[in-house]
Amino acid sequence: MTPVTLATSPALAPLLARGALRSPFRRPAPDAGFPRTRLLLPGVRVDLARLAAYERVCGFACEDDALPVTYPHVLGFPLAMRLMSGRDFPLPLLGLVHTSIEITRRAALPATGEYELTVHVAGLAPHRRGTEATVVTEMRSGGDVVWESTSTYLARHRTDAPAADRPRTAPEPLPLVEEWRIAGDVGRRYGAASGDRNPIHLHPLTARLFGFPRAIAHGMWTAARCLAAHGVPQAASVRVEFRAPVLLPGTVQYTADGGRFELRGGMGIPPLERGEGRGRVHMTGEVTPLA
Repeated sequence: MTPVTLATSPALAPLLARGALRSPFRRPAPDAGFPRTRLLLPGVRVDLARLAAYERVCGFACEDDALPVTYPHVLGFPLAMRLMSGRDFPLPLLGLVHTSIEITRRAALPATGEYELTVHVAGLAPHRRGTEATVVTEMRSGGDVVWESTSTYLARHRTDAPAADRPRTAPEPLPLVEEWRIAGDVGRRYGAASGDRNPIHLHPLTARLFGFPRAIAHGMWTAARCLAAHGVPQAASVRVEFRAPVLLPGTVQYTADGGRFELRGGMGIPPLERGEGRGRVHMTGEVTPLA
């Protein structure tokens, strides 16, 4: 894998535009070639004002000096977009769906620290609905990996893969913890804090261009909001699966039991009684402390 060192973090807006222009010419397939480049960004320092805005919109406590468990994803996202918007990435950026993320945080991450980020595409795999790409992000401090994530992104297209068998009975819902009413401007506020200004998250009109009736919340906002409510030990692993978009504005139910949590419900769904559940599952997750 070829290492490429960057002097600064790339700007997201031009990368999103470049990826959108190239999307119609992509021919996704699980056996397609993909970039064999590992991008490296040394000397990363956190913009504390931008971090504070991120913590506010996601619901994280701002009292300590530690980075929220999801914030390194924000720092590494421009590098991932540089790879996924390049000529040698085979999946179209438009319509690409973030389907899951696994995070391992090995220690507390001081917001005032200096870090090194690396991002690479680990491979492509067939999916029953198309082709899935795996993107790995690592953050180092003093040469040691202190945080890492593995994200999967799905490009939907016709495939010969057999459809997965659906379970005959839905799993029992987790107990209700809170019901959240999500404002219509959450996508714009999260976009301003994270830099991810994908049009599907910003306004109803731009979301309709991509087949959504209204703007939808960022998947990583829903993950961060749930993890802020759940709490994550300083050394822990997190797995999140994104199931269905959250329309804005809307009402959702945050449910949890032990290390597991879910985001359920939607606009017009009545409040849940504790231990009961209605509405579609938007997201599932689990937090596991590291020994």
